[in-house]
Amino acid sequence: MSNLVQKFQEYSSWRSGVMSALERYRACVGASDLADSASDQRFSRLQARLADDKLSIAFVAEFSRGKSELINAIFFADYGQRILPSSAGRTTMCPTELLYDETFPPSIRLLPIETRAEAASTSDFKEQSHVWSVLPLDIHSGEGMLEAFKQVSLTKRVSVEEAKRYGLYHEDDPDASLAMGDDGLVEISQWRHAIVNFPHPLLKQGLVIIDTPGLNAIGTEPELTLNLIPNAHAVLFILAADTGVTRSDIDVWRDHIGGGPARMVVLNKIDSMWDELRSAEEIEQQIDKQVASVAQTLHLSPQQVFPISAQKGLVGKVNRDPELLAKSRLPLLETALSGELIPSKQEIVRGQLKAEMQELTASKQQLLAARARSVVEQLVELKSLRGKNQNIIEHMMKRVELEKKEFDASLMKLQGTRAVFTRLSTEVFTSLGMDILKEDIRRTRDAMEKSRFSAGLRTAVKTFFEQIQNNLDLSNRKIEEITAMMTVMYRKFSTEHGLALSSPMPFSLEKYRKEIEMIEGVYHKQFGTAAIMTTPQVVLMTKFFDSIASRVKQSFLQANRDVEAWLKVVMAPLEAQIWEHRSQLKKRKQSIERIHLATDTLEEKIETLEKMQAELEEQKKTLLMLEAELKKAISAELAALKAAA
Repeated sequence: MSNLVQKFQEYSSWRSGVMSALERYRACVGASDLADSASDQRFSRLQARLADDKLSIAFVAEFSRGKSELINAIFFADYGQRILPSSAGRTTMCPTELLYDETFPPSIRLLPIETRAEAASTSDFKEQSHVWSVLPLDIHSGEGMLEAFKQVSLTKRVSVEEAKRYGLYHEDDPDASLAMGDDGLVEISQWRHAIVNFPHPLLKQGLVIIDTPGLNAIGTEPELTLNLIPNAHAVLFILAADTGVTRSDIDVWRDHIGGGPARMVVLNKIDSMWDELRSAEEIEQQIDKQVASVAQTLHLSPQQVFPISAQKGLVGKVNRDPELLAKSRLPLLETALSGELIPSKQEIVRGQLKAEMQELTASKQQLLAARARSVVEQLVELKSLRGKNQNIIEHMMKRVELEKKEFDASLMKLQGTRAVFTRLSTEVFTSLGMDILKEDIRRTRDAMEKSRFSAGLRTAVKTFFEQIQNNLDLSNRKIEEITAMMTVMYRKFSTEHGLALSSPMPFSLEKYRKEIEMIEGVYHKQFGTAAIMTTPQVVLMTKFFDSIASRVKQSFLQANRDVEAWLKVVMAPLEAQIWEHRSQLKKRKQSIERIHLATDTLEEKIETLEKMQAELEEQKKTLLMLEAELKKAISAELAALKAAA
């Protein structure tokens, strides 16, 4: 088992451990009668985040660099043969995602290239199952899978006009003549995108492998530029030892890959340097020289460049030849990848979980403390009634009644706050709503269609991004108003009625503002330098905007979901403690009334409250113990899991 596979399995075990601890804590909250709709929603969101957690690795390279062979060597060697087609020339013609979705049977879904003529991105088409061609995948036949995978390498020949309409032909492209045959037709991919649903053990645990179809596609398929590569948790940029770094390699590295976290350069095909007429030391020096050259060209340290032979690594694994596997240096790459990728991913998820759980556990402890404090107050009150006459009991009844009236008066004021809260909540969505966004997209598309010049196209897109950021700023100001208002209300109930409330849960749309900035940055890299654009470039820019619009829609949809979730939970701790306080006031009044009518029930009531106090103390201990278990599970390191196993 490779180090990468082992680390990924450890990461999967860590997620399972956190999930189990979370379920135990949630069950205890329910059994202690501390659950409410807001906390149930947060528990469900945390569990869904763990269950749906994905870890994606993108493989980027020009054709004939051994990219598919590297994927075979790292992930599919256990099948004893190549699963992805790997041969001279281009074997991957369209972006391909390898993943597992249990709602689909094992299959390859293929999006026809003709969809590029429509005003929709690949992400948009993922919601339209009828558009895709679906091929079943026989997972029990290696040969059958290999044949099915060959679909991603299929091409078709179309006229120059059709290729231009898809944004796949550009006269100024030096490689354009290579794609055109003697018949004047242009060779293009038959498919725009492929999704392979394959129940591989690692894919079932959440790994997603992204196989890209060559560097030229990064400029022509916006899905790669805007979604797949930027969102990948690791990107392996593959070069060949016999060719080194080409101009197109440098451009793609600088504009789309370099600078992000977990970006690694793989110098493949070092077996081309294995020469029987040279000594091992001379071969080593030659490889080191090539590594140093690549590192200098891409402005990296030599430690970030990994010389390997994917083909020999695959053969070494399949034939169980440890010497050949070691000579291929593949294990060194796998160790480095697992050492950087998986712990950094775990840290991201851990940070999200800690923040959510801190809010959740604190609110439950506050509610339990309020309940325990109320029981103590009732006990003190009832014990003080021992031997007292009816006048004192009546006085205490009046005092409880007064407390209840004062609390009810505060609740009336809260109703006014609720009205303001509802109004501000509506105003948040006035600028964040999807209808507003769709109108901005439509207006931008109209402006782009009416403009025949580069400046007009750029102005339309620039205005679009400015409007989007302005909408986010408007919504964020309303969120700040809500937070300030709720802070005042939390403080009021804490000081006037003794409720144990901390500050309301904070929230901001800053994350989405940065996402939009990133999308705009990708757009500027793609189209920000050319003073005048040719017709094919205009077509490509229009296609690019379709993907921009789709990506912004995804960002706004998630922002809407997060705002809705926050609005539901920001008032939840206050409402929970208000309900608890009202309930305890009612119980106090009822207790004193019963004692007023029959003083012999006083000792029985005290005994009941003392039992309740003991039960609450036991609940507190159990909840704290499960909270500690959950924190320990979240904080667990992968190495510790390995040692425990």
